[in-house]
Amino acid sequence: MIIKRPDDVNTPPTGVPPGHGPTASPDADGSSDFDEGADSGLVAQVGMMLRASWASPVRGALVALSLGTFLVVAATAYGQIKLNTWNQPFYDALSHKNLHEFWRQLGVFGVIAGALLTLNVGQRWLVETLKLKLREGLVRDLVQGWMAPGRAFRLAHAGAMGVNPDQRMHEDARHLTELSGDLGVGLLQASILLASFISVLWGLSSNFAFHAAGRSFVIPGYMVWAAVLYSGSASLLSYWVGRSLIRNNANRYAREADLRFSLVRVNEHIDSIALARAEPDEERRIDHDLGAVLRAMRLLVTGNTRLTWVTAGYGWFTLVAPILVAAPLYFEGTLTFGGLMMASGAFMQVQSSLRWFVDNFSTLADWRATLLRVANFRRAVITSDVLHDTTGRIEFTEGKPGILILDDIAIASPAGGVKLKEPHVEMQSRERVLVVGQSGTGKTLLFRALAGLWPWGSGRVTRPEGDSMLFMPRTQYFPPGTLREVLAYPATANAFTDEACLHALARLGLERLGPMLDAPGRWDLTLTEGEQHSLAFASVLLHAPRWLIMDEALEALEDEQRPKVIELLSKDLAETGILYIGRAVEQDGLFKRVLHLEDDAEGLKLGEKKPPADTPTLAAASVSA
Repeated sequence: MIIKRPDDVNTPPTGVPPGHGPTASPDADGSSDFDEGADSGLVAQVGMMLRASWASPVRGALVALSLGTFLVVAATAYGQIKLNTWNQPFYDALSHKNLHEFWRQLGVFGVIAGALLTLNVGQRWLVETLKLKLREGLVRDLVQGWMAPGRAFRLAHAGAMGVNPDQRMHEDARHLTELSGDLGVGLLQASILLASFISVLWGLSSNFAFHAAGRSFVIPGYMVWAAVLYSGSASLLSYWVGRSLIRNNANRYAREADLRFSLVRVNEHIDSIALARAEPDEERRIDHDLGAVLRAMRLLVTGNTRLTWVTAGYGWFTLVAPILVAAPLYFEGTLTFGGLMMASGAFMQVQSSLRWFVDNFSTLADWRATLLRVANFRRAVITSDVLHDTTGRIEFTEGKPGILILDDIAIASPAGGVKLKEPHVEMQSRERVLVVGQSGTGKTLLFRALAGLWPWGSGRVTRPEGDSMLFMPRTQYFPPGTLREVLAYPATANAFTDEACLHALARLGLERLGPMLDAPGRWDLTLTEGEQHSLAFASVLLHAPRWLIMDEALEALEDEQRPKVIELLSKDLAETGILYIGRAVEQDGLFKRVLHLEDDAEGLKLGEKKPPADTPTLAAASVSA
């Protein structure tokens, strides 16, 4: 509802202006999200996510959970080695029909299986908790960066990267952390099993010799090389067939976000839509977004189907591949039947570890696409404060209390520049000044520039040091919560007494809301439009700022409301300096001084390079590089 003056007045908010970033409209194939991060590789993106996790408050829990998971996976690998070794005496007992040994080996199996079951349960708890903590750390990091003063506003005007940030911080972050936990533990498990079983497999086939044409050929550890060749060919073929899934997944998530935004938008504005009988038009828009989602999903269906030919094909052949590889040793008498089963199990473990990439390629493509979206969003959040030399910036300084000074204010915009006609404005506290301009001259841009949200342009704003300053936009914002919290926003709910809150409500004719002071609700939905405007000025009265800057906040007042508000500004806030950007009504008699906002034909468009430092420009000395 009311925006406090940014704290960092000495460092004006900066960011990527509209038109500098990716275009807001994705290509027909929806590849905009993928292309945004083309210059950021996998290593850089993973490194960014790791740094975010390391800097988060849950770092200690992540380290402890990761260490615990490693130990459990290592213990599980040891148990699986024991289980694989158990194969030989068990199957030898079967082949020799040794009933006593058969029952003894079943007992051994029960001990090993029980231990592995306990480890599996412990691993599941550790992995699920790890994913929970990963999400907590990542989302808190993204929200903290996004909610830094002015960043969310600048990001929203930075092109496609600022579209649907809720999707990136909610659904994408959840999906990324869950996939990261599962894939990370799976890769760790595959690596430990590979290191554990490769020595077993090497020992079983270390002295095998092929006989051909009266000559013998010894291939040390040939079963290991067979597993590497088998799994390597599957991995390369999987990558070649399924590499498009990364782009297609990124496209799908972007289109899903568009569809969700359309549904939320319609729900939020259903009253206006119903009154205009515009349901068919909105249905067409939703159907268009749904069609984009379905097209993206069809591409994924095609890609996953092609990939299944590879993964399922190798999967079926894997059922006999270990026996085929170990069969020469068995038929030569080098291995017993139990040894054959042990070698087959070891081969299966090695090639399964090597085929981890194949078995998880579809999931990896999904993870890569999600990482791309989250990492690019985080990078955009972090770099939104980087200064760009393409356009000059308005300088913000601190001056004497009680005096607001505007020197040579010119504002760059995508359509062209605007400026204050008066080159030097010195405004005293208690003074009421009106800024007028033709429709379309950028009055809201001036309001945002004075608030520090739109820094592109030139000139200097000297703010009164130590004075409280509130910015009141033309569209009011009411946070969800109690009426007391709405009145106190952005201060805390206990910042004002009951008497002060009730007086502010009564002063604007809202006495009926007094009993509901501590009642929670969606006040932007339950109050009429007129009551919402009155509530906004009641909040201003409660805060009683030294300076109040408004953007067309009086224009929407109803006829019976306007006299109350004008009297409030004239009497109750007599000590407040008011700078109003908008239109005045003559009978109000509130404003004694008028400034003029006009087009700046010689001003820079947003994105044009500023002239060299030695070229005379409007307030060149004030432009911060």
